Amino acid sequence: MNVSVVLFTSDLRLHDHPALRAAAEARQVVPLFVRDRGVADTGFAVPNRLAFLADCLRDLDAGLRERGGRLVLRSGDVVDEVCKVAAETDADEVHMAADVSDFARRREQRLRRALEAEGRRLHVHDTVTTAVAPGAVTPASSDHFAVFTPYYRQWSGQQLRAPLAAPRTVRVPGGVGSEELPERSAVVGLSPGLATGGEVEGRKVLTRWLRNGIAEYEELHDALAADSTSHLSPHLHFGTLSTVELVHRAGQLAGPGAEAFVRQLAWRDFHRQVLAARPAAAGADYRTKHDRWRSEHTAREDIAAWKEGRTGYPLIDAAMRQLRHEGWMHNRGRLLTASFLTKTLYVDWRVGARYFLDLLVDGDVANNQLNWQWMAGTGTDSRPNRVLNPLTQAKRYDQDGAYVRRWVPELAELDGPSVHEPWKLKGLDRAAVGDYPDPIVELADGLARFRRGRSGE
Repeated sequence: MNVSVVLFTSDLRLHDHPALRAAAEARQVVPLFVRDRGVADTGFAVPNRLAFLADCLRDLDAGLRERGGRLVLRSGDVVDEVCKVAAETDADEVHMAADVSDFARRREQRLRRALEAEGRRLHVHDTVTTAVAPGAVTPASSDHFAVFTPYYRQWSGQQLRAPLAAPRTVRVPGGVGSEELPERSAVVGLSPGLATGGEVEGRKVLTRWLRNGIAEYEELHDALAADSTSHLSPHLHFGTLSTVELVHRAGQLAGPGAEAFVRQLAWRDFHRQVLAARPAAAGADYRTKHDRWRSEHTAREDIAAWKEGRTGYPLIDAAMRQLRHEGWMHNRGRLLTASFLTKTLYVDWRVGARYFLDLLVDGDVANNQLNWQWMAGTGTDSRPNRVLNPLTQAKRYDQDGAYVRRWVPELAELDGPSVHEPWKLKGLDRAAVGDYPDPIVELADGLARFRRGRSGE
């Protein structure tokens, strides 16, 4: 075999990359990334992810050049561009990572048919973007697990493959044309605090996390002001880090923090196996409750206040402002803001999921949509009517108000409990909060509306 193509998608790394290693067994390999016109058409190519992607592609190209190769960049329809590159280089095989969305699966099927028509082979590798492949573990009575705990038990018992080293050399055939790599500076509309992308950066973040953060993860992962989560989700989304490698490296560390972190990685695989089995769940209720959601027109002002971080509930507003500034949000904040939109405001989860995908650098169809459904009560949650009270949650996860004061400057001068209930202040104290709004809804009223809507009364 003389030439193979490795098609990078959401796996932009050199370390622990089975598809790249398999392709590199050929005498020459074409590392290819296609800026997919289909992704742009879905509205998934938003500024924060485009900027992070630009970082990742430049970092990947630099890593390949250190090994004697380079990244080939094309734009257009993935199937057309892969077939063009394969024809230009007379490649025998194309290697790529498996993915779970309906869009990705249709793309894979089209590519397979097109390559086979030309006498070429497509090899799809299962555990490039997950630790355990979707469908590798199933219950006796179904094609997927709908409840996390039994899934996690089986997931934990799987023997994972060993992580692979990055290839030492990558030999790319001469004369393969490539477009110029994109630059972050060319992307407009970014969140000002957006993180840096790329495998080199991702491995630095991972090293810091394993040395200084993971030990306290079980204790502090919900403490909003402590910000003691890994911040690895953007790197997992773009595949600059391998889930398999993370499970192995965390597993080498003893203690409840490492165990809790691995459990979160299992949640990621859990959502991917659900979406693989039920691709319609990306846009439809996994388990419908026949909700009579308020229309976007009726709830227009409430939705706008939620997006802008001006609901009058400081913890909700702090999390929404973090999202706008960083293109990222603490996981506890994601749960709280999703509960508030779907159950306190009784707005369709798809409205919130779309807004998150507009801003989240780690915006992932499986995790985003299914986490929103979990919180809306239309997904895999065994307690579909649970409602997270932002005041109770504030007392538990932001006791001294440090998180709120960080993100809601109007309340920065308030001390203690008053920062979470500024509407209770009187006189000069009330004047100190400036134009910070009163609550847009009473929690009891929101709860009653949700119960009426879900019961069909």
